[in-house]
Amino acid sequence: MKKILKTYLLSLLIIAVAFSGCKKFGDTNIDPTRSSNLDPSVQLSLIQLRFSGDLNVNERTTFMMTMPLVQHIAGPYSNRWGGIYFRDPNIMGVLWEDSYGTDLVNAVDAVKRTTNVPDKTNLNAVCRIMKVYNFARMTDLYGDLPYSEAGLGTKAKFDTQEEIYTSFFQELKAARAQLDAAKDIVKGDLFYGGDINAWKKFASSLHLRLAMRLVKRDPAKAQAEAQQAYNEGVFTSNGDVCKLDHEDVQNPYEDGKGNIRGNAVSASFFNGGGVPGRFTTPFLDQLRVTNDPRMKYMVKYYVDIPGGNPLSRIDLTAPLVEKVGYVGVIPGRYIWDGFLPNVIVDIPGKGPYTAVNNDQKAQPANFLLRFNAPFLHLTYSEVELLLAEATVRFGPSFGGTAASHYEKGVTAAFQQLSFFPGGPTVPANEINTFIQGNQLVAGREIETINKQLWITLFLNGPEAYANWRRSGFPNLIPAVGDSETGESLTIPRRFEYPFTEEEQNKANFEKVLPALGGVDSWIKRVWWDKE
Repeated sequence: MKKILKTYLLSLLIIAVAFSGCKKFGDTNIDPTRSSNLDPSVQLSLIQLRFSGDLNVNERTTFMMTMPLVQHIAGPYSNRWGGIYFRDPNIMGVLWEDSYGTDLVNAVDAVKRTTNVPDKTNLNAVCRIMKVYNFARMTDLYGDLPYSEAGLGTKAKFDTQEEIYTSFFQELKAARAQLDAAKDIVKGDLFYGGDINAWKKFASSLHLRLAMRLVKRDPAKAQAEAQQAYNEGVFTSNGDVCKLDHEDVQNPYEDGKGNIRGNAVSASFFNGGGVPGRFTTPFLDQLRVTNDPRMKYMVKYYVDIPGGNPLSRIDLTAPLVEKVGYVGVIPGRYIWDGFLPNVIVDIPGKGPYTAVNNDQKAQPANFLLRFNAPFLHLTYSEVELLLAEATVRFGPSFGGTAASHYEKGVTAAFQQLSFFPGGPTVPANEINTFIQGNQLVAGREIETINKQLWITLFLNGPEAYANWRRSGFPNLIPAVGDSETGESLTIPRRFEYPFTEEEQNKANFEKVLPALGGVDSWIKRVWWDKE
């Protein structure tokens, strides 16, 4: 993996620079002849690396917004945008600006330059799947957006999310059918190393994820698409998961080096000299009330080293758990709220230590936040839990009972902790004991399944946020009383468009406002998020 990343780094930088002026499809003409010599396999590498390696996007979209919104983390001042609903379109707009300027323009361009090229049919199919995957993150956060005219050198129209999803399903089916292990070898693939069968399973598993988005808006369509995805062949083991194994470097902001090799979500926790995010009380309560053994693996106490390497932190877990248990931060609160008195603990091999307030707010274990932690794009755990829900909603046509899919999904969630360097291998008896104590109960199956999805999607903020909105679980209580904007009565349901889109693509921008009630507001809902 390291060799592949280093081999492509210079080429990726060249591509990033080539498209750096293309801030949005809606406001910039793109010369289709300017980059005629670019290698689409290198564009593929760039798209894959940037998804979880770009600090600018991941810090704002994941750490500042979606992880606090879905109440995974709270506490730091930099969590206030999603934690206390501090509305700032500039923060919400970073994903739009950076993705349209680099990731999506490369995805569209790579698909275009490999279409109808006989010796690049597999590469074309993989790029089509990546295009869907990247646009899905965008539309699930913003709603309607430029899609069909993206990259055409025009002020692009906004497609409705319904139209975009229809295209997603068509593209995934066609791309999967096009994949053929007897044809071209896909180079530059950092997800699966060109494994065509793995890409077929990823296409079908992504299809399943997107199908289940529609359970509130169009249950019949959701069922049909989920069934087709399952029939085509989704993930069947943890060996199928889609992940990117990052390098052990702390990604900086744009520094002229194109350094996107490390895990940018991890870097977000330690960037800027602030304190890392803390677990919320609802998240810890979920682990506590279910006697979830992941508590002892995932939840730790450390002495902060702001801006430092997580592996350098002093571990206070054992003595602090003995004295104070597991303490989180209430959603909508800062780490200094509910200020705790000092506690003197004895650190083995180091002696007495005075644990201050910040030390006593629990946070993610080091192995989860290493700079070389893998980013889990789509897991077997998620697939099995979605199949469990599909079975509850649509009937037993997905290869098992809801209970059997649920048990496989939970088991896989425990086991995927071992994907992380230094992560635990959870003993089978602990997993079995947990499952026996937390079986599906009639009438509450969907709630139980999606609470497990909430845990399994930790560190994938945009996906956790999307799954919460489509399922309604867990039942998150809005943060009340601490909002600096007075908008604390409801958890925001979408991202607002960046100001530049209204300014530079005004005619098309204004056409989407009626569907939002006439105003671009983050308390409105995307199309599939039907009330």
